[in-house]
Amino acid sequence: MASNQPFRIKTISEYHQLMGLPKPEHPLISVINFESIKRLPYKESISIIFDFYSISLKKDFNAKMKYGQQEYDFDEGIMFFISPGQVLGIEVGKGTSIKHTGWMLLVHPDFLWNTPLAKKIKQYEYFSYSVHEALFLSEKEETTIIGMMQNMEQEYCANMDKFSQDIIIAQFELLLNYADRFYHRQFLTRKITNHGILNRLEEILSENFKSEAIAKHGLPAVADVAQALNISPNYLSAMLKVLTGQSTQQHIHEKLIEKAKEKLSTTGLSISEIAYELGFEHSQSFSKLFKSKTNLSPLEFRNAFN
Repeated sequence: MASNQPFRIKTISEYHQLMGLPKPEHPLISVINFESIKRLPYKESISIIFDFYSISLKKDFNAKMKYGQQEYDFDEGIMFFISPGQVLGIEVGKGTSIKHTGWMLLVHPDFLWNTPLAKKIKQYEYFSYSVHEALFLSEKEETTIIGMMQNMEQEYCANMDKFSQDIIIAQFELLLNYADRFYHRQFLTRKITNHGILNRLEEILSENFKSEAIAKHGLPAVADVAQALNISPNYLSAMLKVLTGQSTQQHIHEKLIEKAKEKLSTTGLSISEIAYELGFEHSQSFSKLFKSKTNLSPLEFRNAFN
């Protein structure tokens, strides 16, 4: 299998066939114990694209995995979420015999067709976290997730009836909600990683406000800031909400107000000149934002220093 181009796996049945697994019990959903995989279709680095949702809980995986912009090892249990069309890179050491433990849930979008979850699943922001960070689970959390996967497996392996799909989707949505809770916990507990991102964010914003870039191009867009940090806009805003209570846009505006206060109190520039230097085409827009954040107009704030 060539490794220079992403290899696309279109169906869950195709995935089973490639991994030497029996035909799936259901064509649109499958729960897989990695220990049941007897062979892997690659012995070198490869990029894979799934046309279905993949939720994996991996441990003891003796290969490197690139998930978005970040590489992972698997000394701890790691859970990660891949939407249809995202790229997963696997780097295998030369002569290495791959092994791993854990569980995987595969769900084709067609299984969710005409259900509320079909639209709601896009609201689970961690599906876009692939550009930064997977989810690290405790043993208790692993047990919770695996239990829900096994419940789904038991349901679709039984005789399917008119209740089966609703029960499976309810379990799937419950799993997604638990993952949401665990991510929220991770924002708080993995402070070294998250505070490092905050420090880099401050550096990026400070550099922008020191240069002439803002006067020329306006305030930095949330997407541009996130890209500079190698994380997704959703991940950045979710993390900032937990750690600071502010969205990324609010954080940018706060930095803008700090710079505006500095210019108003230490320079003789006019309000219009300050507005221009801070990326505003019209000084009225600047004055409106400044007052909404400080309860003072720029002129009232300046006069307080005279």
